[in-house]
Amino acid sequence: MIMSFDRLIEKIVKTQNPTVVGLDPKLDYVPDFLKKKAFKKYGKNLKGASKAILTFNKGIIDEICDIVPAIKPQAAYYEMYGYEGVKTLYKTVAYAKKKGMFVITDGKRNDIGATMQAYALAHLGEVFVDGEAYEPFGADALTVNGYLGTDGISPLLSECVKRDKGIFVLVKTSNKSSGELQDKELKDGNTIYAEMGKMCEEWGKDAMGKHGYSSVGAVVGATYPEQLAEMRRALPNTFFLVPGYGVQGGGAEGVSHGFDANGLGAIVNSSRAVMCAYQKEECDERDYAGAARRECIRMKEDIISYLPRIAL
Repeated sequence: MIMSFDRLIEKIVKTQNPTVVGLDPKLDYVPDFLKKKAFKKYGKNLKGASKAILTFNKGIIDEICDIVPAIKPQAAYYEMYGYEGVKTLYKTVAYAKKKGMFVITDGKRNDIGATMQAYALAHLGEVFVDGEAYEPFGADALTVNGYLGTDGISPLLSECVKRDKGIFVLVKTSNKSSGELQDKELKDGNTIYAEMGKMCEEWGKDAMGKHGYSSVGAVVGATYPEQLAEMRRALPNTFFLVPGYGVQGGGAEGVSHGFDANGLGAIVNSSRAVMCAYQKEECDERDYAGAARRECIRMKEDIISYLPRIAL
């Protein structure tokens, strides 16, 4: 059976690039010339801001779609601009998919029963209106919080299998305070994050892909390389989304611990460093997308220098 992460893995092999670009745009990241154009047409309001962000996103996607396998828009950065921002999220997902990219919506959704089913249908599934099916957002994968247990994951699994979708469950996150809960030891000596990882392996048993990874992935941060290595050994069938590279302090050597012997099993995220590359370069702001491409190439070369050749 071909599953969602099989498609992602094949894109990684084709591009020889195990990275994903987080499109988490603040208006401050958008070049002035794009903002001025949008504000002139739509006004200095939420619509104008959202239109500027959409143009910004499309410019980056156009420049990186042939060398980067995936994007990861964080829903909060769009929701902060209201319904116009949510429209931009929808259009960003659709545009990236049209360009052949794999799309991970970073929503960290967390609920149970019918409510989680609604999240599953919104981001991974389809809804029916008077007998007609519509795909609300259409992402390939969604980040989720599994700390409500199986009740919060089961509604997603059926969509994963039925519609070739994937989820990434929070296991060991990259933030500084993650250890306050996640590193706590249980009675058997296991940490909470390790137990969550085991649950990911269990949840994915009935959703295995042909390349050895299930549709249930795990979020494991680059900022904790020892734990990343531990989880890679313990979770042979769980694909990793690895945040925290670059700005948050994670390095390429540490990130390499999340990969298997074939250079697969993980995808590493970078957000601000790509979106704001033109600011760091101090180049012409009209070349913001070119700067994003150059940063993607730099990141790729940095990471793969610590990996075996990526191959199936």
